[in-house]
Amino acid sequence: MSQVEESIEVRVPVTDAYNQWTQFEDFPEFMDGVERIEQRTDTLTHWKTRIDGVEREFDAEITEQIPDERVAWTTVGGEARQAGVVTFHRIDDGTTKVMLQLEYAPESLTEKVGDKLGFVKRQATGDLKRFKEFIERRGGAATGQWRGEV
Repeated sequence: MSQVEESIEVRVPVTDAYNQWTQFEDFPEFMDGVERIEQRTDTLTHWKTRIDGVEREFDAEITEQIPDERVAWTTVGGEARQAGVVTFHRIDDGTTKVMLQLEYAPESLTEKVGDKLGFVKRQATGDLKRFKEFIERRGGAATGQWRGEV
């Protein structure tokens, strides 16, 4: 398994950053390569991705969710193997540090080469930057929220 750790500070309160992150169906707005996410239950999402012409579909289960603190997941079926956690850290009343930790298993030769060249790390960095732009452009107003715990 390969690992990536990235973080970014966003100029919104922690609750707003967390609330937006729980809106999985909005991820295609800021995650490059994510075509669609369907939230099937409180803890199960179905993903369709296309990265460098390679299409993948998989399910991910939310294994832990604590409002304003963390969302953790792992894939449970389909064409990808990964697990991760996003944590939210209050810097001050209007600033939040969003930290992503991801473990993934590159499968094809192309994915293994891309992994060695840092493609996934750059992808994660770009996705976090686009998340920052997305939530800050909205003035911190999340498109929705889910405050339940898992």
